[in-house]
Amino acid sequence: MIMQFLHKSFSVLLALLVMFSTVSFTIEKHFCGDVLVDVSVFTEAQKCIMGAFETDQQTIRKKICCKDEVNVIQGQDNLRLTSFEDFNFQQQLFIASFTYTFISVSQGLAEHVIPHKNYSPPHLVADIQVLDQVFII
Repeated sequence: MIMQFLHKSFSVLLALLVMFSTVSFTIEKHFCGDVLVDVSVFTEAQKCIMGAFETDQQTIRKKICCKDEVNVIQGQDNLRLTSFEDFNFQQQLFIASFTYTFISVSQGLAEHVIPHKNYSPPHLVADIQVLDQVFII
């Protein structure tokens, strides 16, 4: 039962490791001046509202005042699949012996067998020590 639990938990852990190592995402930050206004992951950051922009001077002022910072975190996109035959002989020997010892050590010992557990002793008809008059002094 413990081996099944460990096997399933390691399988889930490895699947999550592969998934998180291959995912890519973007972190976008929007600054107004030196103040951080919004941070978003996967979507575009919300821009600050500086009032109605009626003239070109205010638009230029907004472009100078505000700035966006985009961090792209790239995931791994090339996974290499190897088979047991790709290893050299010493590596194959090590993997096989490690697997064999791990499996044999982790198997539980057999239950302790008591051969006389269900055996009932014979009925005593007479006390033999009294009949033979053998007493411990």
